[in-house]
Amino acid sequence: MPRPRKLRHVDRPPLLTGFKPLGIRSSELQPIDLSLDEYEAIRLADHLGLDQSEAADQMDISRSTFSRLIEQARGKVARFLVEGAHLRIGGGDVHFVGNRLQCLTCGNMFNTDFDRAVDACPSCGSTKLVDLAGGFGHGRCCRRHRRRQGR
Repeated sequence: MPRPRKLRHVDRPPLLTGFKPLGIRSSELQPIDLSLDEYEAIRLADHLGLDQSEAADQMDISRSTFSRLIEQARGKVARFLVEGAHLRIGGGDVHFVGNRLQCLTCGNMFNTDFDRAVDACPSCGSTKLVDLAGGFGHGRCCRRHRRRQGR
C-alpha cells in the first residue's frame, strides 16, 4: 500500500486562478493545469528568489520533491507563454497556512490567519466577504492539521 501524500504548505490562495491570451476565448484554447503546489513553488523560487532548500522547508517537503515540482511548474508556464494556452491554477494536496479575503462591496483584498475570525472588511466595514481559500475547498482541515501538529 502506498504511503499517503503529505499536504504541501501553500502560504495563501492565489489572487487569480487563470490566465489566457487577450482576444481569444478560453474555450478555444488548450488548457494547462498548474496545481496549487506548483504555483507555490514558482512563487517561492522565481518570485521571492528563495533557494530550493528554503522553499522546500516553507512547503514542508523534501528538497528533491521541490526540485521536481519547480521543474514541472516551469515547464507548464513556459508552455503557456510559448503556445498561448489557457493556464488554470487549482487542485493538489495542499494546506493553506493563511487565507485571503475579498470584500464584495469595495473590492479590498486582505490577508488573514485561520486562527482569527474576520467578520467585516477593515476598509469599509462590509460583511460581504469572499473566502478565497474556501474556493479551493479549504476549510476544517486547518483545525485538524493544527491539532495534529500540537498547536
